[in-house]
Formats: sequence, C-alpha cells, structure tokens
Amino acid sequence: MTTALGEWLMSQDSQKRLDLLRPQPSDFAEAGEVEALRAWLTDFGFLQQKLEALGITALISDYNLALPLLSGEERQTLRLIQEALRLSADALVYDSSQLAGQLLGRLLWFSQPQIVALLEQAKQWREKIWFRPLTANLTPPGNSLIRTLTGHSSDINAVAIAPDGKRAISGAEDKTLKWWDLATGLELATLRGHSGAVKAVAIAPDSETAVSGSEDTTLKLWDLVRGWEWFDYPHQTLATFEGHSGEVNAVAITPDGKRAISASEDTTLQWWDLEMAQEFEDPQEPLAIFTGHNSNWVNAVAIAPDGKKAISGADDQTLKVWDLEMLEESSEDSQEPLATFEGHSDEINAVAIAPDGKTAVSASSDKTLKVWDLATGLELATLRGHNYQINAVAITPDSKKAVSGSADRTLKVWDLATGLELTTFYGHTHWVNAVAIAPDGKTAVSASSDHTLKVWDLVTEAECFNYPHERLATRPGHNSRVNAVAITPDGKKAVSVSYDHTVKVWDLATGLELASFKNNSKKAKALAVYAFSKHTRKLEKVPARLKLATRRAHTYDVNAVAIAPDGKTAVSASSDRTLKLWDLATGGVLATFTGEAPMISCAVADDGVTVVAGDWLGGVNFLRLEGLRD
Repeated sequence: MTTALGEWLMSQDSQKRLDLLRPQPSDFAEAGEVEALRAWLTDFGFLQQKLEALGITALISDYNLALPLLSGEERQTLRLIQEALRLSADALVYDSSQLAGQLLGRLLWFSQPQIVALLEQAKQWREKIWFRPLTANLTPPGNSLIRTLTGHSSDINAVAIAPDGKRAISGAEDKTLKWWDLATGLELATLRGHSGAVKAVAIAPDSETAVSGSEDTTLKLWDLVRGWEWFDYPHQTLATFEGHSGEVNAVAITPDGKRAISASEDTTLQWWDLEMAQEFEDPQEPLAIFTGHNSNWVNAVAIAPDGKKAISGADDQTLKVWDLEMLEESSEDSQEPLATFEGHSDEINAVAIAPDGKTAVSASSDKTLKVWDLATGLELATLRGHNYQINAVAITPDSKKAVSGSADRTLKVWDLATGLELTTFYGHTHWVNAVAIAPDGKTAVSASSDHTLKVWDLVTEAECFNYPHERLATRPGHNSRVNAVAITPDGKKAVSVSYDHTVKVWDLATGLELASFKNNSKKAKALAVYAFSKHTRKLEKVPARLKLATRRAHTYDVNAVAIAPDGKTAVSASSDRTLKLWDLATGGVLATFTGEAPMISCAVADDGVTVVAGDWLGGVNFLRLEGLRD
C-alpha cells in the first residue's frame, strides 16, 4: 500500500475495514470534521481500498459529502478528483487496478498541491502490475464530457432519455437494448428479443414502456417497470408489431402514450395502437400506412408536442408533414402527406420538432441542418459546420438550441435563433449515430459506432483549471490514427507513423515532440511489427497459448502486439481501447490500460518497462510498466 491510511485500512479485518470504508466519510461530514474528510478523499490508499471494497459509484458519492463544506481551491481540487473518477468509471467498474493509471492520465494536467501529492502516492502503488502514464494522455476533468457508458458489443444506433431524466435506453447492432442509470452510469438491464440490429427506440411519457425498431422489420413494446421488484421476472416484450417489409429506422410515440409511428426502408411510415397491443399475444398489424416518399427509404420521424402532426425525412431529400389528428377520425388505412419541405441536397437522416411546436430541424448527409417553419414550410436557416454526414439532431426543452451528431465523430451545439455554432464536443472515435437531450435541458446523451454512449454537460462551461484546453480538440500527437510506433535502441526516443502522412520523433523521458517529417507515401504503414489480422485475431510469430488467451481478453479487434526483449511478456493493442500485458509462459493477462481511443500500434523498449502506443485519434501514449518482478 502507498499511504499510512491505506496500510492502516488494510491491517483491519475485512468486516472492520468495510465498517470504516462505508460510513466513515458520512460520519466525518455529519460531525463537521471537514479536514479529516478532505484528507481521506485525497489519499490514494483510501481511494484504492474504497474502490476495491464498494465500487466506483460509492467512491464518487463520497465527494458529494465534502464539496458543500469546502470553498476555493480545496473545493476545486476535490471536484477535479471526483470528475476524474467519473470519467474513468467505465474502466474502473471492471478493473479496480486501473485506478492509479486513470488518475495519472487525467490529473497530470494539473498543478494543485493536493493533486500533485495524490499522484505521487499513486505512482508508488505496487499491489499489481499496471501501466503508468508518463504524460497526461486522457481527457481531463473540467470539460463538457461527464461520463462514458460501455456495455454494448457493437455500433449503437439509437438512444432515448426517460421523462424523469434519470435513465436512458439504447439500441445497438448487437441486437439488444440496454437500460441505464444516468446518475451512476450503471447498466440496469439488457433487453433481448430482436433478431436483428436495433435501429430506433422511444420511451413512453410515463416511462413504463419503450418501443424499439429493428432491421428484423419488427417493432417491440418493452416493459421497463416489472422486474425491478421480482428478480426472477425478466424485462419482457409486451407486444410485437409486424407490418413493415424493410428495416425499421425510426419510431416516435404520441404525447399521450397511446400510439406510435414508425419509419422504414420499405418506403412507408406505419401507425400503431400501443394500448390495444398489450391486450393481445399475437403480433399487431398497423392501423394505417403513410406513403408518399417516392419509393425511398424513410429514415426519420418526429411527432409534434400537441400530437396532431408528424414529420418524416427520407432518402428522397424531402420532409413530409402528416395529419395525425385527422387520422384518428378517418377510417382510411392509407394516408397522404399534408405538405412537403424541399431544400436538402442529399438524404435526410434525422428530424426533431421543437417543444414549442413552431419549428423543426432536419439533419442530412449533405453535411447541413435546416431549420423549418412548421406552419409555412419555409426554410428559416441552414446550419453548416460538420465535415461529414449528420446522423442525429435533438432540440433543447426551451426550443432555443439544437444538438447534432455526425459521422465526423463530433457533436455540435447550435443557437437556433442566430444559426451560430456554439460549441463542439469531442470524444467519440467513430460516427455519432444518435443524440437525446434530458427534459431539464442540462445534459445530452450520444450514441456512437465506437460502441459507447457519452453523457455531456450542456450548461456548465468548462472552467479554466490551468491546463491547455486547445490540446483537447486535436489530441496531443498526430492528426489521424497512429499506425505504428518504434523505440530507438538507446531507449531515449520513439518514432511514430500516422495516416496524417507524418513521421514524428519523441523524447521518451518527457513525451515532447522532437521532430516531424512529412511522409510522401499515401498512408504510412512502415515500422509494423507483429500484427493480428482483423476480426480473426490470428497472431503471427507468437506462442499459440497467447493466441487463445487473446480471444478471451480483448473484446474487439487486436491491431498489434510487441514482445518484450526478455521474451517473457508481450503488450497487445486493441480497438476495444485497451493495452494488455501478457505473461507468455501462462497466456494470462497481467495488466490492462484503458485509453480514450482504439489502440492501433504498440512497442516495448529494451528496458522491458517503457511502452509506447499509438491510437486512432492520433495520440501517442507513453507508459511505464510498474510492479514487474525479476
């Protein structure tokens, strides 16, 4: 253990240790012993013990006891530590041994004395082998990113937030939906039933049910309530809706929760009765079918706040407005649009209606968003700023701002009155496919092809915490993925090669860039050492035992492996954002480090402990293996 407090806690028997770790911070707060509470929350030994015994959620919650009691730099310091833990939660919930590495990677940006002291304590941790970042290489606290949610094993296509703002549901290519607690980041349940990728999801106004749409051509109505009280009662499908002959791309539920409308690749929209569906076991058929998109895929649909109209967007580059009020009074089973909005030059991927019901915003593959007057059909503004197709858009509850998600891996916040781009959120490493905004307008959740969801702060501006904010936008290093890295024989420098056509030389002691050279080849792929073939994870030139173990440990493509000079260990780099250290004698994983982006390349220095890894976003990560024994 690295601190006196940590050693003392470890010296207690297991029950006594739990009795101290669980209530002691609360006891300090209630007794007004602020200094004691602050001391515990800045002690690495306590942090490690609490994390191992009670988990990351309990540890993060302890800071909420202290923050109201502090002010000035002491409060800021604790807040930075808490936010660093929250940003690291997706790694720490699975592997508590990454605490030291995650704190160093996120807090090396800062110079507050208590943070410096905490990091010095973390560096001394030796209970397990771990990767120690030599430079600040992870997103620091103080930004708009609140947390990352992991659990899906494939691209996430859809996300919706419950009306209470406390939970969210996501749908993915892995054929599942996941129900999340946004306050803790915990996965509450996994909903299975679709036989194809989940493409769309919406939550009913009462938060008790959700409707999903899938590439299996069906929609399903899910129970989100029962199952919490009886653990042997799984969340279940209440009804299945059959009628589409193509993938279901979008779904929206009426404000009263009684009806839903779906959009499909079969060129139609369909109207469903959610109330009646729960009374029958047989698959439900649509009440009405909407046609009019000229034999083109319908990708998006939204319902107005008053429930009287809907608007859809399709591959035919148009939006169409539908009369839902008349539909309820009509006996016709096929409907024609009230109006058509034209202006986009490519397919429309998403549409949202403002809560005031006056405007709509559409998102297109033509890289623009357009703001429409719903009453007149006039195009009010065109929003430009994304570099690739825009896949998602949502509007804040006050109808003043919109948040968009794009294939350029960013989200952007827009002022709808002026058409100005207010800010850009960086963090996803692949397409952003969906975005939802909480009912209070304070947070947003995005879904991405990088297999993660991210929770964003829409209100609080990033504070100046004495680190270079501008570096976060571009990431230290290259401007594109780093294909290969190598270390010079003297162990003092590293060389990286990137898709940005540059070769860079780095000082291993400081992580500083020493030189940069333009590479004339189209995409530099030199310096490659031992590689895994994509998807099959077939490793060349390493023992068969490691091949078998790799399939079990990494959860996504393994892109590179480097063997230490002594031949006893190896480091692998994977698209699951991790580096892993392997024992070549046993095939076991000795240590893991979770980064911010897919790891593309890696190298081990002749000293056997210095590791360099290149990632998808252009980052060059410098790490040292701690805790290795001869």
